[in-house]
Amino acid sequence: MNILILSGSPRKGGNTELLAEAFAKGAGMHHHVEIVSVRDYKVNPCLGCNACFKTDGICAQKDDMAVIYEKVSQADMLVIASPVYFYGISAQLKAIIDRFHNPIRDSFPIKKMALLLVGAATLPELFDAILTEYNLCLKFFDMEDAGRVLVRGIKDKGDIKNTHYLEDAYQLGASI
Repeated sequence: MNILILSGSPRKGGNTELLAEAFAKGAGMHHHVEIVSVRDYKVNPCLGCNACFKTDGICAQKDDMAVIYEKVSQADMLVIASPVYFYGISAQLKAIIDRFHNPIRDSFPIKKMALLLVGAATLPELFDAILTEYNLCLKFFDMEDAGRVLVRGIKDKGDIKNTHYLEDAYQLGASI
C-alpha cells in the first residue's frame, strides 16, 4: 500500500513531525510511506472560483498544489498529522485540504485515512471540531478510519519524546 502522510506542522522537528515519523516507521515495515511536510510547499488557499470544474481539475492557481495532487493520486491511504491551533488543524494543512475542492478528488484511490493530532490544551473537547470534519470526510468519500492518535498536553518542542504517544503512533502504523 502507498501511504501518504500530510504533516501540517510549520515547526521543523516539532511534536507533530515526530509523531508522523513514528507512524511512518511502523507503517514502513510493510508499506511504502511518504511524509509531505506542508511547510516545504507553497500552497495558496482555495479561491472558490471553481475554475477546476471547467478545466478537468486544473486549478487556476500556479503553486505547489499540483505536486501534492500528484502524490495524493498515488496514495491508497492518507494520514493527516497536525498540531492543534485554536481547536483546528494548522492553516498550512487547511489550505491543502481546502484545495481538494476539485473534481480530481473523485479519482484519488484513497480507501483509508488516519489522524494524528497534537494539542497543548488538556480539555476533553480539544479535538471535537477536527473529529467532526474528519468523520464527515470519511463518510463523504466512503473511506475507512484506520485509527487515531490524539495527543493532549504537549506544547513545547520535543515534549512528546517523554510520553507513550510516539510508541502509540508506531504501533498504529505497524498495525496497518
